[in-house]
Amino acid sequence: MTTAVVLDIEGTTSATAAVQERLYGYTRRELPHWIATDAAAPVRAATAALAERQDATPDELARILLDWLDTDVKAEPLKLAQGLICHAGFRAGALHGAFFPDVAPALRGWHAAGLRLAVYSSGSERNQRDWFGFAEDGEQASLISVWFDLTTAGPKREPGSYRRIAAALALDPGELLFLSDHPDELDAAVAAGWRAVGVHRAGEPNAPRPPHRWIAEFGELELG
Repeated sequence: MTTAVVLDIEGTTSATAAVQERLYGYTRRELPHWIATDAAAPVRAATAALAERQDATPDELARILLDWLDTDVKAEPLKLAQGLICHAGFRAGALHGAFFPDVAPALRGWHAAGLRLAVYSSGSERNQRDWFGFAEDGEQASLISVWFDLTTAGPKREPGSYRRIAAALALDPGELLFLSDHPDELDAAVAAGWRAVGVHRAGEPNAPRPPHRWIAEFGELELG
């Protein structure tokens, strides 16, 4: 029996293009001048260490981070920078989360039915909370019990990450359902003993792949 639903974001609850254009685009615009501020000190240190460029100037570090952003490198300094930059953007009214139309009604229904809801995304926990909290169609963060990212759970294509999430939720893996648009992530969840269902939205890049069941919207999902 399913007692908790764990959600991916990009391609699952929200269009990949919307996430990239809003979060990535805003980060790209703000990062070059933000990197020299006091708030960026931890990011500068972490970026210099990871890039092995201890003598790099803020401008050089900004170029390194932007290159990681453009090539979709899942680097912790970049995730930290994006989290801090976009956190301010959401609160300034410059950013809002965008969701597929079926998402909010489904989340509210599942929450009302007593299911625990969690998010597991490569984006930082801070960005996840803000994406749901400052959504265009109303606040949804209060529906989510727990947030997981690459730091707290690990890589999304490794079964061990899903075992860590199950342990953190204190649930048997068989009680967990993972919804994602990426077949490799579904494979990893199933290998960890979870149920997993693929979500294939129109216009999204990841094609469905057996043996997983695939749905086009959350309303097709029967939980039990």
